[in-house]
Amino acid sequence: MNTQTHKHNFTQFLDLASAKLGGKVLYATDDFFAEKENLLKEGDAVFIAGKYTDRGKWMDGWESRRKRTAGHDWCIVELAESGRIKGFDIDTSHFLGNHPPFAAIEAVNLKDGPEVDNWETTQLVWTEILPKSPLDPGSHNFYESNSNEIFTHLKLHIYPDGGVARLRVYGEVYKDWSRHPQNEVIDLAAAKVGGKAIACNDMFFSAMDNLIMPNRGANMGDGWETKRNRTPNNRDWVILRLAHTGCIEKVLVDTCHFKGNYPDSCSIEACFAENDQAVIEGKVEWQTLLPQQKLSADFEHFYEKEVVSIPRISHVRLNIFPDGGVSRLRLFGKILQNYHNNPTA
Repeated sequence: MNTQTHKHNFTQFLDLASAKLGGKVLYATDDFFAEKENLLKEGDAVFIAGKYTDRGKWMDGWESRRKRTAGHDWCIVELAESGRIKGFDIDTSHFLGNHPPFAAIEAVNLKDGPEVDNWETTQLVWTEILPKSPLDPGSHNFYESNSNEIFTHLKLHIYPDGGVARLRVYGEVYKDWSRHPQNEVIDLAAAKVGGKAIACNDMFFSAMDNLIMPNRGANMGDGWETKRNRTPNNRDWVILRLAHTGCIEKVLVDTCHFKGNYPDSCSIEACFAENDQAVIEGKVEWQTLLPQQKLSADFEHFYEKEVVSIPRISHVRLNIFPDGGVSRLRLFGKILQNYHNNPTA
């Protein structure tokens, strides 16, 4: 049974629909007042009093016109990566007299399916993962998913019309590692293949998950930045779970956009654990993967010969001294076929 919930535990998972990760809104029956692409934008929706377009009040979200015919509006979302969905945030922030009273979500897996040219006429077998459920105006509406199947696309129904500021789709990336060549070098920490930031001691200015997002950071807010720490010899840290247990051969630490606030130096430690909890509780033995290195402002630091060979790694800990910001961390290596991380074990 689906019930609306306060901020649920599922929000710890990755937003599989995030535009930053590669999610897209492919189609909407109507987006007369506000563009469908706004649904997946980064950050909270904003309200600008007195701002209008030639179609009406400017709104930071997806908003359809007032429906005067039978039926309801809907849109199609392509997830950034196929995955198992844990829950949703159907966010109606700033939509007060114009929010949809109800919403529902269906899903489909088109990983090896047909190309869709017309979403209105294509016949697909959709699975209902959120039945028609009430939405509060100007609110985060949290709901759990009904299914643990793997999906690639969602269909968000709103009844009958109106505006939704943001749609967050929390879940876990699914990658078929049996198809991945064992000797292929990939970024084992990348969010797009299933890497996840699971803990840190501080992320006052920006979130730890930014470290493993695609592309270089867009700006200083698009990284992991800690507050100024006044404790002598301070160390800030973040722990990442690799997408798949493997061995790491090359490291990239990118301080893009961090100029007066980059860390003085960094180091990286590694361990192997069957699940996240053992790592978070400190029940593991950390080994040095990258000895402490000096860092420069707004620069891509590549390390290869400095990287210590460790045959089996499931988690890493990036340490920065004494504090500051890092835009991206890339951990290039090869998977170990006989091991696969199981965070829920």
